[in-house]
Amino acid sequence: QVQLVESGGGSVQIGGSLTLSCVASVSAFRRYTLGWFRQTPTKEREFVAAIRGNGGGTFYADSVKGRFTISRDNAKNAVTLQMNNLRPEDTAIYYCAADQHLIQSSVRRYDQYDYWGQGTQVTVSS
Repeated sequence: QVQLVESGGGSVQIGGSLTLSCVASVSAFRRYTLGWFRQTPTKEREFVAAIRGNGGGTFYADSVKGRFTISRDNAKNAVTLQMNNLRPEDTAIYYCAADQHLIQSSVRRYDQYDYWGQGTQVTVSS
């Protein structure tokens, strides 16, 4: 059973920064595609960023490109989302997701990931 545990959410002012982390209890972590998604009560879960396994590259939603950075540490089974220059519209619950068999064209689709964390709240306010 794969478990994903997120940490690092919280409240921050506009323009501030937060770092989200997710640790996975899984073998062969380096093979997994890791994704970050977010959801609010009024919107469907949306793609934020993803990083493929085995050096397969990173992907970002247009709304966060240039502000957010996704990275992974295979030695620690961890994926990190560095969020800078935060805006009120970034307020959401952020979820970490993982899948071993995703093809590149599917990394932005939340319904293609097999494993999910419990979510962590990020609130950006003035």
